[in-house]
Amino acid sequence: MKSFEELTPKEIVRELDKYIIGQDAAKKAVAIAMRNRYRRHLLPDEWKKEVLPKNILMIGPTGVGKTEIARRLASLSKSPFIKVEATKFTEVGYVGKNVDSMIRDLVEISVNMVKSEELEKVQERARILAEDKIIDYMTGIHRKRKPMNIMEVLMGASQQEQPQPQQHDDERREELRKRLRNGEIDDMEIEIEVEENIMPMFMMGGGELEDLGIDLSGFFGNLFPKKKKKRKVKVKEARKILTQMEAEKLIDMDKVTQEALNRAQNRGIIFIDEIDKIAYKGGSGSGPDVSRQGVQRDLLPIVEGTTIMTKYGPVKTDFILFIAAGAFHMSRPSDLIPELQGRFPIRVELDSLTKEDFVRILTEPENAITKQYQALLGTEDVEVIFTEDGIREIAEVSYELNQRLENIGARRLYTVLEKVLEDVSFYAPDIPDKKVIVDSKYVKAKVEKIAEDDNLSSYIL
Repeated sequence: MKSFEELTPKEIVRELDKYIIGQDAAKKAVAIAMRNRYRRHLLPDEWKKEVLPKNILMIGPTGVGKTEIARRLASLSKSPFIKVEATKFTEVGYVGKNVDSMIRDLVEISVNMVKSEELEKVQERARILAEDKIIDYMTGIHRKRKPMNIMEVLMGASQQEQPQPQQHDDERREELRKRLRNGEIDDMEIEIEVEENIMPMFMMGGGELEDLGIDLSGFFGNLFPKKKKKRKVKVKEARKILTQMEAEKLIDMDKVTQEALNRAQNRGIIFIDEIDKIAYKGGSGSGPDVSRQGVQRDLLPIVEGTTIMTKYGPVKTDFILFIAAGAFHMSRPSDLIPELQGRFPIRVELDSLTKEDFVRILTEPENAITKQYQALLGTEDVEVIFTEDGIREIAEVSYELNQRLENIGARRLYTVLEKVLEDVSFYAPDIPDKKVIVDSKYVKAKVEKIAEDDNLSSYIL
């Protein structure tokens, strides 16, 4: 597969098609937005600062793929991504979460992403160092007490009590390493030293200061140095613990932080869901609408471009891509304050899902829910076969329920399919015939009575 930078907008849409059915307009919009990021990267420096991202407003009912499009796009481009709910923020001065926190959360995700990549690069070296540490622990180099006898380990007689001369030569160490790599001594118990942070109890309530960009853990981590603690663990677990410890020592956190800040600023994607819930529709000028409009005013400088202090350093939001979404059942995009409307110039409307869309969702995506159930039950050696008429029946029931009850889009498929396969999932270990055919008759037998009764279906499906 090509790297993301090599993908054309058409190819980006093709990749999104593997996971999301329909919604071509939304896919096209995000593909152009991401390609423009790559184009900006190729511009001279004097032009880079002039070209700002064109933020996107997605309009459509729940369950049609708004969040999934943004999430898959971020995954495809390896961009830091965060989804936030607009309704969880409050205007400055009110009790609640400030809008600045979304940037700090994005940076935290970016740091973890870059750190994971760097840790992956040094895994092989860290594994060798961890093996050396384990061999050292077993030979007593890290301990003052009597070391474990290597000859006993090599001969599979670690429980014997006969004292023998301590072996330190390279040949014996390599033999022990070989047995370690083959898993022959995984269940042997050894004592290792691990580091733990000692933080004072009064620091437990430092969340609000961290929201202001103050890194309390780093500040007090220097005042209260790490303490070494001895633990008795099996060799298998010791390898994981020590490999992680050694890998942490091998990476340069200053370099990680700088790359993470750069990635968050230039490649970050923030998905603001339920933005329609903070739309101001006019009224008496008091009550919750005041706070809603205040949240919009607080969002505005972040979307326009400002600098937010985080515990890793200042972050400019000018080139972060913002994707807002909402159903807009009770309000319209024009109910947002004009300045905020202008910061989301690209607007795409997502379509409600049809029966045929449901059929495609159940069969075409690489992560289709039917394939997920087949994989899950396959772990119990149960083979689940969905026939064409069975798939259509599930789609039909789901569509009809969405029409009669609340329209929750593709999420309805999860509730219906869970009910269809409830007994199979429960009795899977005890099913004598390990093959289950899910056809139209099978689906009707499981959900028809519930689906026909509005009272039952509103609670169960």
